[in-house]
Amino acid sequence: MGTLTYKGPKLGTKLFILTSFILVVIPWFSYLYLSEMEEILIDSQANAQLLTAEGISTLLNGRSDLFDELPISPEGYEKLYAHPLEQPIRIDGKNSDWEDVLDFNVGFGQAPSLNTNDAEAFNQFYLVLGEHKGQVYALVQVLDDQMIYRDNDILRLDLSDHIRVTYTDQAGQTQQLVITATEEGITTAYRVDRNWRYALDGEADNRVPGVLLKTENGYALEFRIPLDLLGPTRNFGLAVVDVDNDSTRAIESITGTLPSGEREAFGLVLLKTPEVLRIIEGLGYSGANIQVIDSQSRIRAEVGSYYSDDVTQDKGSVRAGFGLTAISAWLLDPFYTLVEQTLNTTRIGQEANIITAALAGEPTVAYFISPMDGEIIVAAHPIIDEGAILGVVVLKQTTDRILNLRRDALKRIVNFSVISVIMFAGIILLFSARLARRIRRLGNEATGVIDRHGRLTSSRLTSETDSGDELGDLARGISNMLTRLHQHNQFLENMPRTLRHEINNPLNTLSTSLDNLATEQTSEGRQKYLDSARRGLNRIGLIVQNLADAANLEEALIGDDLECIDLKLLLQSYVSNCKMLQPGRVFTFSAPEEPLFAWICDYRIEQLLDKLIDNALDFSEVGSTICFDLKAVGTDLSLDITNVGPGIPENLLTSIFDSMVTARANNPDNRLHFGIGLYVVRVIADYHGGSVHINNLTDPSGVRVGVTLPKAAPDAT
Repeated sequence: MGTLTYKGPKLGTKLFILTSFILVVIPWFSYLYLSEMEEILIDSQANAQLLTAEGISTLLNGRSDLFDELPISPEGYEKLYAHPLEQPIRIDGKNSDWEDVLDFNVGFGQAPSLNTNDAEAFNQFYLVLGEHKGQVYALVQVLDDQMIYRDNDILRLDLSDHIRVTYTDQAGQTQQLVITATEEGITTAYRVDRNWRYALDGEADNRVPGVLLKTENGYALEFRIPLDLLGPTRNFGLAVVDVDNDSTRAIESITGTLPSGEREAFGLVLLKTPEVLRIIEGLGYSGANIQVIDSQSRIRAEVGSYYSDDVTQDKGSVRAGFGLTAISAWLLDPFYTLVEQTLNTTRIGQEANIITAALAGEPTVAYFISPMDGEIIVAAHPIIDEGAILGVVVLKQTTDRILNLRRDALKRIVNFSVISVIMFAGIILLFSARLARRIRRLGNEATGVIDRHGRLTSSRLTSETDSGDELGDLARGISNMLTRLHQHNQFLENMPRTLRHEINNPLNTLSTSLDNLATEQTSEGRQKYLDSARRGLNRIGLIVQNLADAANLEEALIGDDLECIDLKLLLQSYVSNCKMLQPGRVFTFSAPEEPLFAWICDYRIEQLLDKLIDNALDFSEVGSTICFDLKAVGTDLSLDITNVGPGIPENLLTSIFDSMVTARANNPDNRLHFGIGLYVVRVIADYHGGSVHINNLTDPSGVRVGVTLPKAAPDAT
């Protein structure tokens, strides 16, 4: 049954996910920063608007003459604002003279816009009023699919398309006018009866001149009416009557400015104050709408619009061009919109509440969202005269500039994030692919080092061993491990040949001695051969004992106890014994005067020294000097043993302390040499927490063996 292997995500996938997470965090913090900056900018704009409104109100404080009351309250009336005109309007049916106030036209009916093509929206109209030197000018733009002119042969005035005007005269009486035309051009106004059918005097009222011109979607009627004709109350109503059938001339619909339900039957013409308008005209700026409202919520002056030309140009320029920026903006526009929806504020206020609060004497700034204009900031500040509230200054401005800045910043963040993710993803993929390839190559080589029979095919690795990163460290570690395994395998492979060679000699001696013993008759000869056989058996026993000692050394060391001993005294005693036992060599010892303590096992250190002296004696000439040099180096004790003689072959310097490695080319003294002595030295040094090294000397030729042992702490004694 095969073993189950778990395959997780690849290394490249893990790196990619981790890096992508990090790259997403940075834009997220940018997003939060952008949201906070938007709040700060909106609050700054709101405060700036409130300060501007306060400055304008300061100019109007104490000017009660600018806020003369009307004869009646505007409550219950449709407010029809007559905007101050700098020049009189030329009555020609065209809107070219109305450019300054045309934006203030008011729609009546269901038409969504003046240029609509909806058939159901016809007979809807737009009205704009202006005032100049006692004359009220009116421009009526009517949506009508079929224009029916008055027939001169018919006396009734209600059988064609016409305009009905209702007003209250100076005597307080309700009067009715019909403005009609027999053809495109000049119109005629008649005072009519209560049924809107016949002229009362039979003659036209020349005080109300007008001109009618056909337009693409209907017609435009421009007329003028004296302000004093309306009387002191300025009650005024206007209705558009639509007739579509030239044969029946039946009235299809009537659309007027008169309020519906239980409200008053007239609109109220409200004149804006020209002097107030002149004051605030010089204070207006692009993208802002300024209104001056009196205490009865009537607009006395208004200048400016929400939108500036710069904003319009910015919106148009975003869509222009076919470059890389335009393409990226087109591709990422849905994402921009999605993120912008999360940034949109949800603060909604009511403009009427803001004005009411300002009329109560409290400067107010608030936000509200218009379906058509978006988010608008409204600031209102009261106008005061000796403690009384004359009115308020209302300053409106959209947040389009802030929104454009936000969108530009959002685009930069998104573009940077997308480009960064793509770029770093490519870099990470390339890096992970290269890293994976290096790991696979190292893994394949490490796997191929051992054949299917379990034998090593190489003593080192070549892949990644020259790299300076962690993978290079891993490759070098595996290579060193393979080198040691190779040396151990060579030891195991060489051991049978070595044993056969070493054991064959005493076995041959033993066999020859036994053969000779069988044929020898004399007791002396028999004793000689018996001694020879006994020496062969002893030699075989010594071989077995040496192998057993080498194999069991590490286990034997575990049971040894370490003592804090003065290594200087131990070496002095050992060198003195060497001088007595080896008179053919000169032994010298040098050490500092103070004691040098170390945690050691004394007889194991003497065993280490025995192995080193054996090698020094074997590789030195009679009469030469063997030097012992002990000194303290930092936290360690260093012992150098030097002898004059042949050096170690260079190829054996790194492996001379391994088991079954010897530097002897021959065996002139007929002694057993298995290459175990220096191996024992290394094992003992390692057990004491030290190390051992060897190097050749050149002048004179010789060998220096260094042993390093940890020095005991001063308080250990």
